[in-house]
Amino acid sequence: MSDLDWNLIKSFVTVAETGSLSAAARKLAASQPTLGRHIGELEQALGVTLFRRGRRGYELTEAGATLFERGKAVSEQASAFSLLALGSVEAIEGTVRIAASEVVAAYVLPEMTARLGTEEPGIEVEIVASNQVENLLRRDADIAIRMVKPAQNELVARKVCDIALCACATRSYLDRRGRPRRPTDLVGHDLIGFDRDDSAIRGFAAAGIKVDRHAFRFRADNQIVLWEAVRAGNGIGFGQEPLADRDPLVEKVLPDFALPVLPVWLAMHRDVRSSVRIRRVADFLYEELKRYSAGVASGANSAR
Repeated sequence: MSDLDWNLIKSFVTVAETGSLSAAARKLAASQPTLGRHIGELEQALGVTLFRRGRRGYELTEAGATLFERGKAVSEQASAFSLLALGSVEAIEGTVRIAASEVVAAYVLPEMTARLGTEEPGIEVEIVASNQVENLLRRDADIAIRMVKPAQNELVARKVCDIALCACATRSYLDRRGRPRRPTDLVGHDLIGFDRDDSAIRGFAAAGIKVDRHAFRFRADNQIVLWEAVRAGNGIGFGQEPLADRDPLVEKVLPDFALPVLPVWLAMHRDVRSSVRIRRVADFLYEELKRYSAGVASGANSAR
């Protein structure tokens, strides 16, 4: 009796108030068999018959009527408890520090945090724009958006999505220089790529295309600079497909050119995952990043 499940009492009170399993099921968004089972379990636990089952539905027995008043009081107390808990959750305020890559920090997060500010005006956001893996162990950030899965045991990581990459350029550049029909055509174009980082060169080599750093007419190791070089018409570069899709200046090319994807992980330290404020922001970012990777336009994006 001391471990009596509150759900059994809630089902009993609702059936007594509505007079039938079907009406109670609609009110509680549950199934009739579940409520019937709850009533049976409660009667067995209490050792009394609570209802007379008949053609007119469920009618309280004398014992059931006596217990109904107590059950109703328990129900009201539980509702008050739920409202109190809800109020404490709704009072979400304070600062949350988010680490993300330069591109995500500059082009993706601002619109997301604007929507977060509308939903949670008490939350202040700090953004750390860095391609380095932020050290969550030293609390450089509360939440990190990473393109690799964290290896530290003290961190909790949640896979969000994979962001597709694409080759792209401005329409004005492509109208002037022509649109490549196959990956090997890229060699005859002005390319935009990294300076000291050789990952693009290795990517071309994996596709059977031999290039060196001089194949990239515009070079930089800052990803924001590289993306702005694409948008300014310096040539063909590579970027996140959702970012290219929402930019009216940019056109994707070579849709069949196999490019790697960017896996996106949300990470935080185990000690802060119980924080209501940080958990709220982490859950919000999870949903927003999934929408972004799927190319679901926000109101701000669709207005561009």
